[in-house]
Amino acid sequence: MSTPILELENVDKSFGPIHVLHNISLKVMPGEVLCLLGDNGAGKSTLIKTLAGVHKPTSGVVRFEGKPVVFDNPKQAQEIGIATVHQFGGTFPLMSIGRSFFVGVEPTKGWGPFKVIDRKKANAVAIKAIQDFGITRIDDGDRLIGGLSGGERQSLAIARAVHLGARVLILDEPTAALGVKQASHVLRIVLEAKKRGISVIFITHQVTHAMAVGDQYAVLIHGSVAANFYRGERTREEITDLMAGGEALAKLEAEVEN
Repeated sequence: MSTPILELENVDKSFGPIHVLHNISLKVMPGEVLCLLGDNGAGKSTLIKTLAGVHKPTSGVVRFEGKPVVFDNPKQAQEIGIATVHQFGGTFPLMSIGRSFFVGVEPTKGWGPFKVIDRKKANAVAIKAIQDFGITRIDDGDRLIGGLSGGERQSLAIARAVHLGARVLILDEPTAALGVKQASHVLRIVLEAKKRGISVIFITHQVTHAMAVGDQYAVLIHGSVAANFYRGERTREEITDLMAGGEALAKLEAEVEN
């Protein structure tokens, strides 16, 4: 049996007296899409930040390729291959595609104090990376990010993360503010990343989008994993009911009746 690329074992997170995550245990296999489902306030954001190195777990263990890891900051998580793409892609509207693609790691030309950004190379690499993901409509690296659709911005951010070596992609509500066409565009990108062997943690509250790409599903309610299951094991209605706390309510009612 292969080793999970990312694993959480009994992870808790508290902020002083406020207990946000409770005993979270999850495994993500290489090339698998784990959909993390939950309504607002379920604890998704705190879990993302814990995986991305923003927060340290109060207790429990995070493992990467079977080895325990503790991140002091997000950069350490990025260095081993955990990349987070936030809801609006983390892009800069007034920056060109090529510049935004390489912000912070720009290719340069020249020598010593005469080094300048190699705009031509940045544009060429960025456009190739984007088109390799099937985004053929974008063909000008000098085009401003602000002129792209929401789906194209998300796709650009995902392509950038993959190009820079991401092995686990954490996607925070990537389709939340998008129309049907743009959302389907992003879902295709997720499937392409999976095809390349990249693991994806897809955070969403939209069950339809999760069912289109997911292999494994975890439903968070009040900071706890209410259910963890695989594709085909639950219907859309059952998942929606779980997210609304239906199963927990049914158990409570049964206990009261007994």
